Amino acid sequence: MIGTGKLGSALLAGMLSRGVLAAQDVGLLGRDPQNTERAAERFGAAVIGRADLADAEYILLCVQPGAFEEVAEWAGGHPGGYISTLAGVTTGALCQRLGSERVVRAMPSLAATIGRSQTALTATPGAEAAGDLAFARGLFGAVGDTYDIPEALFDTFTGMSASGLAYTAVFAEALADGGVRMGLPRPLANELAQKLLVSSGELLAARPHPALLKDEVCSPGGTTIAGIRALERSGFRASVMDAVEAATRRGHELGRGE
Repeated sequence: MIGTGKLGSALLAGMLSRGVLAAQDVGLLGRDPQNTERAAERFGAAVIGRADLADAEYILLCVQPGAFEEVAEWAGGHPGGYISTLAGVTTGALCQRLGSERVVRAMPSLAATIGRSQTALTATPGAEAAGDLAFARGLFGAVGDTYDIPEALFDTFTGMSASGLAYTAVFAEALADGGVRMGLPRPLANELAQKLLVSSGELLAARPHPALLKDEVCSPGGTTIAGIRALERSGFRASVMDAVEAATRRGHELGRGE
């Protein structure tokens, strides 16, 4: 595993705790030696050097997209399969820079820390033939659900699902702010917002369409429909859709190296 930041550590924690990988089968390599040492101590994995990549069966890239060019210079050209979590970097770019036809592209989310990630997967024909895609399904299935997604939709998946955690956090913060504005103590408002999102997710999972839950809560002439009207008047739906579009476009830009 190259990269031991938040996402890399979350993935490793899930994969080890669920027995998909054993600590002795994992080598860690990072740009920050101190972070890598701390991660190795935490997970019981080994710290390896660049030369050790030649012996790796799989190389998992968990660095930021901006670091890819530099990392590819010394991480490419090895016989093992590559699995990348880099947002916006296409399989074509990965193959070209890494000098390999065995490339799996994955897009997990920070929800991997609690085993609830939604991970999109796509692979080159060479990776599929070598069993790399099946291996990646097992890896990321340890930290949530996996979806085989056409690469043309990867940036959209990222802009909605992976980035959506942040949109939801902003909504929760705004909801709590509204409670505070109307008199609730801040700790209570924060707790209510957090628990509301958890219960909402469970209720939504039991219904085929989100509108059904909204309709169930809205009684004629009641408080909830008044709140819904205020959201509609302020363009809430359009703002959320714009956020997904903006994040998707940014994914396209990253793919072009901008």
